[in-house]
Amino acid sequence: MATELTPQPGMRASDADRDATAQRLATALSEGRLDLAEYDHRLNAALAATTIGDLVPITADLPAPGGAAGPAADSGPVDLAANAPAAPASEWRKWFDEWRHWLGGSVIMIGIWGTTSFAGGELQPFWPLIPIGIWAAVIVAMVFFPGDD
Repeated sequence: MATELTPQPGMRASDADRDATAQRLATALSEGRLDLAEYDHRLNAALAATTIGDLVPITADLPAPGGAAGPAADSGPVDLAANAPAAPASEWRKWFDEWRHWLGGSVIMIGIWGTTSFAGGELQPFWPLIPIGIWAAVIVAMVFFPGDD
């Protein structure tokens, strides 16, 4: 049986607590539960909060994240760890993010090569092949040699 730890209202709020509350407010805004003026007012209050007790009333009338309309199930800031996706989905996300960064870097390097070739009046040796190839090899190697980093 899992129990949820409720911090003391006088406990100092962390940046993560304030950020989680701000994210919850943004979700409520996108769902149409708050209008822009109310969202702005609550967001300013969340960012200025110094204790957990200051954060609780900001989201007390909002439903739990991912929940249906109705009273909120919890009385504190959103726990990001509790809402984290499962590990396999997270690993795939990291894999796709690595390839997305690789593609972005490749486009930039090829753009630099193209610009210098155009400015020089002739095609320069295709130097981006070396860093792009090494970077791709490292990403592929991560599949065979996974690590915590």
